Amino acid sequence: MKKLAIFSTSLLSSAVMAAMPVNQPVGSSFTLSSAPNIRALSTVHGNPAAPFLMVNQDDNDSFRFGILGPLSIGVEMGDVSDLGDRAEEIEKILDATYTSKTQAEDALKKADDILKKIGQTAYLKTTLSMQVPFMPIIYKTQDKGAFMLDASLSGVAKGSVIADTIKLNSSNTELTSDTSFYAQTATDLKVGFGYSQAVWENSHGMLIGGVKANLHQISLGRGTVALDDQSDKAEDAISDAISDDAVSSTGVGLDLGTVWVSNYYQVGLTLANINEPEFDGAPIKQNCATRSCSAANGLVTAGKLAATDKYVKEMQTTVDFAVSTKGKQVTLGLSYDANEVKDAVGDEYQWAAASLSYNGDSHFIPGLRIGFRQNMAGTELSYASAGLTILKRLNIDLAVALDTVVDEDGDELPRGGFFSIGYDTAF
Repeated sequence: MKKLAIFSTSLLSSAVMAAMPVNQPVGSSFTLSSAPNIRALSTVHGNPAAPFLMVNQDDNDSFRFGILGPLSIGVEMGDVSDLGDRAEEIEKILDATYTSKTQAEDALKKADDILKKIGQTAYLKTTLSMQVPFMPIIYKTQDKGAFMLDASLSGVAKGSVIADTIKLNSSNTELTSDTSFYAQTATDLKVGFGYSQAVWENSHGMLIGGVKANLHQISLGRGTVALDDQSDKAEDAISDAISDDAVSSTGVGLDLGTVWVSNYYQVGLTLANINEPEFDGAPIKQNCATRSCSAANGLVTAGKLAATDKYVKEMQTTVDFAVSTKGKQVTLGLSYDANEVKDAVGDEYQWAAASLSYNGDSHFIPGLRIGFRQNMAGTELSYASAGLTILKRLNIDLAVALDTVVDEDGDELPRGGFFSIGYDTAF
């Protein structure tokens, strides 16, 4: 059972590397809410009506575009306090030989309780997201329609433990289990095309509508390694399964959005993935001669692991609200996802977010922003974040989860964080 101890060590040590679960905004929009903010180009990726707001034609501009990034990296980990101690304890239990059935049954119960708790809480999730250089590109026509082209690449990798019931062998002297380390990966190459325009206007404000089609090429991979697999190649089994057996498929997601904008406030509504596109999942390797394949077969039979797994980008409704000064230099933004959805590795997300930002007209006074967001489903983690805009174009954002875990040295670490950097054109 040394693999469980190795997994716990890597899980805890990796947590200092940086930040962010999937199904979160990228760039400065992580700190800001989902409300479109003309001073922050990355908020254009939320509401499909947002591109119309992002070009200032009063300055004879017709284009706005990104330059480099944002590039976002991250990590999130489960509540795995004292995992190392529990891993060492269960390793001793499963490696021992027992002299009586009663003694073995007592050890079995103790080990089973530990494994069930580990299986519920132990995971490590890392992400990477980046925009293709110069994306997004927004062009606003003279009749006030706005077209947007967007392209990005993102990926997520998650490692977890699937706990299986521990059993006595035929001689009642040793314990066995199909408990396995489980890895999932997903990459998404996305190309989006959107259009937005004003649909109604009066002396109090303007109603803007938008639509966006996102072409996704998603590659999904999965692999398992039994924690009692002693093969020299066991550590390579997951990477081999992901690289050799990953499945790619293509689909289109359709988004609709609207926003009412006045001088001092705005209200928006977004319907993402209204057609709920479906993508092929990767199979689990269970028909080979290794111990890990045997364990995978046992987990599938027990209903703890799906032999095949499709991914559906579920529809999500988001409402947003913002109040600001007339020139949008100071903005208070709020947003709320009305329902939860699952990401490509099966984790649920439903975000509530609030932010306060300042972005002035001077190139020499930096823009500042602070934010708070909480996942109302799944992990229910909350994040505090802050960002800085330098020379109106260079955006740096950092966030940490407010929940913590205790490492093997007794030090507290945040369960997640976020770092992003990008350079784009200003409003």
